[in-house]
Order: sequence, then structure tokens, then C-alpha cells
Amino acid sequence: MAHYTEGLTQLGGATALPASPEEAVLERVPNPQEGVAYCVRFTAPEFTSLCPMTGQPDFAHLVLDYVPGDWLVESKSLKLYLGSFRNHGAFHEDCTISIARRLVELLAPQWLRIGGYWYPRGGIPIDVFWQTGAVPQDVWIPDQGVPPYRGRG
Repeated sequence: MAHYTEGLTQLGGATALPASPEEAVLERVPNPQEGVAYCVRFTAPEFTSLCPMTGQPDFAHLVLDYVPGDWLVESKSLKLYLGSFRNHGAFHEDCTISIARRLVELLAPQWLRIGGYWYPRGGIPIDVFWQTGAVPQDVWIPDQGVPPYRGRG
């Protein structure tokens, strides 16, 4: 097997924040524990995007869990991809589900779920949840640990 970082274009060097999610390059690496069912969690407590109607900033705490198949997402490329939403106008639901679907397309994981815990605008928090199917057997999937909104922080 080739070295797992072969072909990566962003890791180990200065990389500019992509201007949009469409321009962002998500990269993957081979799963070094292929055949072992385990959960990988990424937490982005300071995710930002823009309201597509007002241009005002929206903020979320994203929690992404997945059980890898053959691939892992390269974390720097994920960070840059998530950062590319900073100037992107989309509704909470669209941002959350688009992120999950792009990762499913890239990784073909055994299972993936996303929790988008959005901070309130207009007094109403909007939380968005999605997963690809039933949790694989014998994999520990911890609670996402984000309480219902009560001055979330």
C-alpha cells in the first residue's frame, strides 16, 4: 500500500480558505484500520454561514460522527471545507445536509450522522439531524453531548 498521505494537496503547507463550498477540495486517506468498526467524531463548535435572505451571519455547533469504510476524511481539508461556508448563503437545513451528503459521496462510510445545532436568530434555534441508516452493530456511538438550547455555549 502506498503511503497514506500520497496525493494529498493541502496537508503540510499553507492553504487558502476556499471561497465557497463548491470550490473546496475534500480529501481522503485510506483507513489504516480497515475491517475494524469504530466511530470517528468531528466537532465544529464555531461553524458559520450566512442567511441567504439577509446576509447576516448564522452560527452552529456541528457534530459529525461516522463509521469509516475504506476511507477517512483528511482533517485539514474538512476544516477548510467547513470554513468555506463562512461567506456562503444557505438555510440551516441546506448547510447541514449538504455537508453530510458530500462526505457520504467522498467516503462511502458504513454509517454517518450529523447534528447541526444552530444558534437562534429571531428567537428560534433550528437544529438539523440526519443519518444514513441504522447504527452498525457493536459500534459505540456516544451521545453528541450538545444540550437542548438554553443559552447554548
